[in-house]
Amino acid sequence: MRGMMPSAVVRAVLLAALWTSAASSAAWSAACSSAPPPTKAVKVGIILTYSGPDASIGEAIDRGAELYRTLHQSELPAGVELQLIKRDETGPTPDVAKRLARELIVREGVQILTGGQWTPNVSAIAPLATEAGIPYVVMSSGTASTTRLSPFLVRVAFTTWQHSYHMGKWAAANGLTRVSTIVSDYAAGLDAEQAFIEGFKSGGGQIVSSIRAPLRTADYVPFIERVRRDKPQAVYGFNPGGPEATRFIKAYHDLGLAEAGIQLIGPNAIVPDDELKNMGEAAINVISASHYSAAGERPANRTFVSEWKKAYGQDAVPNYFAVGGWDGMAAIFDVITAQNGDIDPKRSQEILTNWSNPDSPRGPMRIDPETRDVIHNIYIRRVQQFDGELRNVEFATIPDVKDPWKELHPAGSASTR
Repeated sequence: MRGMMPSAVVRAVLLAALWTSAASSAAWSAACSSAPPPTKAVKVGIILTYSGPDASIGEAIDRGAELYRTLHQSELPAGVELQLIKRDETGPTPDVAKRLARELIVREGVQILTGGQWTPNVSAIAPLATEAGIPYVVMSSGTASTTRLSPFLVRVAFTTWQHSYHMGKWAAANGLTRVSTIVSDYAAGLDAEQAFIEGFKSGGGQIVSSIRAPLRTADYVPFIERVRRDKPQAVYGFNPGGPEATRFIKAYHDLGLAEAGIQLIGPNAIVPDDELKNMGEAAINVISASHYSAAGERPANRTFVSEWKKAYGQDAVPNYFAVGGWDGMAAIFDVITAQNGDIDPKRSQEILTNWSNPDSPRGPMRIDPETRDVIHNIYIRRVQQFDGELRNVEFATIPDVKDPWKELHPAGSASTR
């Protein structure tokens, strides 16, 4: 037939094709044998406030978590990837937080939950963690009873009682006998109020007046004016921190309470490290209790602050929310590493409830396996100015502080909330 190739030519073409195919297969096999193992994804869902008036708090937690992840990514086991799935709760909105947590668990299949900025939101999410049987690493919410909401909840942040109860005891031991209180009217604020009062009264102190202001108060002047009229030696304040803390400090300063000899004391929330520049000289000499200060001289903290500035700018300052994000991510990394990325909920919980970090920026810390709450140092600090910069300078240390509320209210007691 016309157009057909001689049989010898056909055989040559077929042999060439077979040779090319065999060579390609060999090359593919060689490439596969040298390729890295398939990525094993560990899904972690984080729910924080990323928008609205309280976004700065969520941003600090998120930045702390992201900084740890960036600096320690190479320490994860080969072929293991941490997928951080973020959701914006928009503020203290329990219904929104609950919906987002359900989506993360059911739709995204997360193996660990974290975040925990607001106590009301944590209260809404905790039952879902229990139902799903997955760990919930709380990086912020300070209400003392929070860890009793779920056996799967572990807190790496702090409790308001650790700060405020010891602030009260310190005040009574250092010459203050008459104090008024102003707190934000929500769970953490009421917790802080009770903690300070119990600590202060245990040392013989007298409460002159107790004032509660709405959460997100825009103008603190009417509340602080009442304190000025009551003329205590000091006023203990508590609010969620962030811009609200600046509004509180400026009202205290503008009404002349410092000049009148009324000392301002409180937990770290009233003078967050990153808000000091916005508060200005109004914050000088304010005394607070905290588990962290950016001015701390610990080597791990100096490294943390240095890396923070490299990542977020030389004017950026990490606060106590940021260190909660950092330590929370450190705990999650240890969970992943210990299991080589094969996450078992029961094993994860065992690791978290016995977790410790001797080199945290805050100083040595560990989780109390009985309460799943954090144990760490509490520092008494004073705002001072150095080289034109305001700092929370630590001048006294109370070591290895457990949550006082749980020690005073054991699980199962009549007063347990």
